[in-house]
Amino acid sequence: MATYSFENVIAWQKAHVFAVMTYKTTSHFPEYERYGLCSQFQRAASSISANIAEGYKKLSKADKLRFLNIAQGSLEECRNYILLARDLEYINGQEFIQLHDTLEEASKFLNAYCKGIINNNGIKEEH
Repeated sequence: MATYSFENVIAWQKAHVFAVMTYKTTSHFPEYERYGLCSQFQRAASSISANIAEGYKKLSKADKLRFLNIAQGSLEECRNYILLARDLEYINGQEFIQLHDTLEEASKFLNAYCKGIINNNGIKEEH
């Protein structure tokens, strides 16, 4: 019998990759941003995967979707921080593209996961 966990959810996997990338990238931001943009960006990035994980175990569709919607909000917050970091010249063009593209991929999978739950296709039965 297969064991399912949030780690099997592709949206979580993509969000986790983005969070790791965010932590690595923000470690090179100016020291004075440690408690500013770094902290906010890291918190929002880790919130995406954390809310996918938390929503995974919720029993009702409404509860699952509520946590996934919070993840979507954190994802959009990160989209803003990527633009801000670029405009403040904390990241170069290549880092911007990597962060942007990784976030966009996570967004597509998160949206698909939400649609699957809405259509009763995104819930695996655990045995």
